[in-house]
Amino acid sequence: MNRKNRILIVEDENIVAMDIRKMLLDSGYEITSIVSSGEEAIINVRENKPDLILMDIVLKGKMTGIDASRIISQYFDVPIIYMTALSNNDALLETRSRESYGFLFKPFSTNELSIAIDMAFINRGFEESHSISKR
Repeated sequence: MNRKNRILIVEDENIVAMDIRKMLLDSGYEITSIVSSGEEAIINVRENKPDLILMDIVLKGKMTGIDASRIISQYFDVPIIYMTALSNNDALLETRSRESYGFLFKPFSTNELSIAIDMAFINRGFEESHSISKR
C-alpha cells in the first residue's frame, strides 16, 4: 500500500482519544482528526474523507455516535467501527443494524484495535469486490 490509511477518531473523553491516537500512530495509521461530537464528525468526514471512522457511541452534543453514523452512512461510503464502555447488549444490537464494520469494548489493546481495523478493511474489500462481480 502506497499511503497510510487515514482514520477519524470520534471520542469525547480526551484521555481516551489520546490513547487511541497513540495506538494508531504506533501501528502506522494517519489520523485525520479527533472530534468529540457527532456534529463535528459529520463535518470532518465531508472535509477530510477518512478511510475509516472509530466512533464512540456516547458523545458530547445532541447526537449519539449511532445518530452521527446514520447521517454519515447516507452520504459517505466509509467503514465505521463503534467503541463503547457500555456493557449492555442494547448498544451492540443497535450497531449491528447500522452496518458497522466492527465493535470495540473499552478499554481495548493496540492488538485488538489493529485486528478490528484490519477486519474492517478486509470486509470493505470483500464488499467492494462482491458488488463489482454482481454487475
